[in-house]
Amino acid sequence: MKKIVALLLAVMMLTATFGAFAMTAGTYEGVGKGLMGDIKVSVEVTEDKIVSVTVIEQNETPSIAGPALEQIPAAIVEHQTLAVDVVAGATFTSNGIIAATEAAL
Repeated sequence: MKKIVALLLAVMMLTATFGAFAMTAGTYEGVGKGLMGDIKVSVEVTEDKIVSVTVIEQNETPSIAGPALEQIPAAIVEHQTLAVDVVAGATFTSNGIIAATEAAL
């Protein structure tokens, strides 16, 4: 977790210093670890924007992880960053989605 936070902070500082990074437009997949196993996401990007983050595979407990499965992808798109707040009570799921999105990007 500390490594992910440190990496995100480093990327944010570089972005602030050198401007936004150009991305290759397309749809990419990544995998992160949730509490109950892997979480797989699909991330659609343009050259300069995250268009969508969709959870396509997961085994999390719906009653616990449901809010994170909805809120984390929406927050990433809304704020255009991986530095979003985790959902209380669904920390592992939240971090798994963030890690999967980072792996896709």
